[in-house]
Amino acid sequence: MRQYKLALAALAALTVAMSPVAVVEAGQAPAAVPTGGGVAADWVPARTPWGDPDLQGIYTNKDESGIPFERPGEFDGQNLADVDDQELAELIASRQKAAEESAPGIGGALTGAGPPHWYENYGANNSRAWLVVDPPDGRIPPMTAEAQQRPVRAGGSSFGDGPWNGPEDFSLYDRCISRGLPGSMMPAIYGNAYQIVQSPGFVAIRYEMIHETRIIPLNDSADGAHVSRTLGSHMGDARASWEGNTLVIETGNFMEGMAYRGGNAETLRLIERFTPVGPDKIEWAVTVTDPTTWTRPWTFAMDLTKDDTQAVFEYACHEGNRGLPNILSAARAADQDGEAAR
Repeated sequence: MRQYKLALAALAALTVAMSPVAVVEAGQAPAAVPTGGGVAADWVPARTPWGDPDLQGIYTNKDESGIPFERPGEFDGQNLADVDDQELAELIASRQKAAEESAPGIGGALTGAGPPHWYENYGANNSRAWLVVDPPDGRIPPMTAEAQQRPVRAGGSSFGDGPWNGPEDFSLYDRCISRGLPGSMMPAIYGNAYQIVQSPGFVAIRYEMIHETRIIPLNDSADGAHVSRTLGSHMGDARASWEGNTLVIETGNFMEGMAYRGGNAETLRLIERFTPVGPDKIEWAVTVTDPTTWTRPWTFAMDLTKDDTQAVFEYACHEGNRGLPNILSAARAADQDGEAAR
């Protein structure tokens, strides 16, 4: 029954996404909106026909590609606000040059990676110098003693050192299954389109990369209560609410191995804040809370740019899922033949 209701909600959300959007009428101005980047202080987002702030549309974060996650050493002692426009412009030019120079070799010389203009990270116009906004020093807090003693989880990327004896030795991203959260929203060399759709009581976010969709109930809806912690999933169990014009999404219940940055799947909580800061811009901020892994919560943020030209294309990635066992079994057979011939 629950799956049936979620399917109906997704259909309703997509239907509403194609419907006319109501604008804010005089005397109905919502709570104050964070401003920045030259946005007028009196700007307010439109409202859906049922009264929620309207965040619907297709967005991209391709312009955030190449931003260091933590504050680079060259900016020791500075906060993000200390980096002026000229310094940021110089950083952007340097990052664009590096992206252009590295693009032809992406994936290795034998993959046919293609020319630089194939990639969305080419020419990225970054919004900031680094992503971590709290702590103010731009660095992820230290890990707890407990977290430092945890064994390293098996499985990684196909660009590592292996061993590669079975599909479980590869990441779920390699296997075309999931990038997890917040990985699914992080900029990559391509596939950086995202679609937000809304319906009464639900928000849906569709990701181009891996083609995952999150259908998120609002707390005041019939499905607003979190499910049991025993029911984990790749993207976690999410519930949303509104704080003024900001959409706040809290997610927990991650499957073992899907907790962000080695966090504890049982205690990790991610708090996302989607704050509209202009007609075509949302600031997406993520607060990572896990007292068993880090000594304090921490937050990173980036911009999402509304752009209807960035269509959410089909992500036809399946070879890493079904093809991988065959590739590995053939490789192991070749190894055995080689040993027998010695």
